[in-house]
Amino acid sequence: MKHSVKHSAPQQTRRGRGPARRIGRSLAFVLPVVLVLSGTLAVTRVNWSGTPSDSVLTASEASATGASSRAAARAPHEVLRDRLLTELQEEDPGVALTHLQQAVDDRPSLARHCASIARSLGRAAVRTYGPTRAQSYARPVCDTAFASGVLAAHG
Repeated sequence: MKHSVKHSAPQQTRRGRGPARRIGRSLAFVLPVVLVLSGTLAVTRVNWSGTPSDSVLTASEASATGASSRAAARAPHEVLRDRLLTELQEEDPGVALTHLQQAVDDRPSLARHCASIARSLGRAAVRTYGPTRAQSYARPVCDTAFASGVLAAHG
């Protein structure tokens, strides 16, 4: 007796087919490449000279600081603003404004930041002393920017 065998299409399994498999294969290829490249970027060079100015940032440090070339050092106007805000808290806005004017006179490069620093001082003065008392300290330092900071914080 002869058995006839019907050859039907073999059943296909999910193995080897479908978008999940393609995504998995793509990740298996791309992921090691990405990891090697990111690991390479994260490695720093050893500073043999001993001077901190020759140090190199890691990729994570560079991204955290906005990749600025002066990541370790703060800008002079930021240091001045922080110092004057501390003076405003410890003494009064008049002392801080006087020291701002002296700093701008001593270092003319700070003049372009004078108005923003004075506005910051004005806003801080309103938080500390209230709008009426803060306005009493206003003087024509940096084109009345202190007064506009007081107004902005109060209004």
